[in-house]
Amino acid sequence: MTTRRLLLVNGPNLNLLGTREPAVYGTETLDDVEALVTEAATARGYEIRAIQSNHEGVLIDAIHEARHDCTGIVINPGGLTHTSVVLRDALSGVALPVAEVHISDVMAREPFRHHSYVADVAVVHVVGRGVPGYREATERLIDHIDGR
Repeated sequence: MTTRRLLLVNGPNLNLLGTREPAVYGTETLDDVEALVTEAATARGYEIRAIQSNHEGVLIDAIHEARHDCTGIVINPGGLTHTSVVLRDALSGVALPVAEVHISDVMAREPFRHHSYVADVAVVHVVGRGVPGYREATERLIDHIDGR
């Protein structure tokens, strides 16, 4: 594969960034997230394809498609982190390296948020570092892909 592309996946309710619970998620928007990840990836010679959906099947379809033209996946599954075995299976099934990112510190929140179905398939975990955590997740995933 000659294309150096990452799939950026944002799950349910992340379209509300900037207005949803700013004390927890901050005031930066999904557009800000996508611009930050694009900037970080471009600096390392990678392209980004971004998707956000409130529908699990749409995310799974995008993950399946990524196996054809992407070298890795940066994902914030939102609430699906704690509930979706099928999302986890899609990530595992495409056999691409995965970076799991969460804006808030899920371990400091409600107990139901402490378990991640994505954790065991992700090679990078960035949790509780706000929107800038997406940059770190992207850079660490690229390091992994590039063998650094």
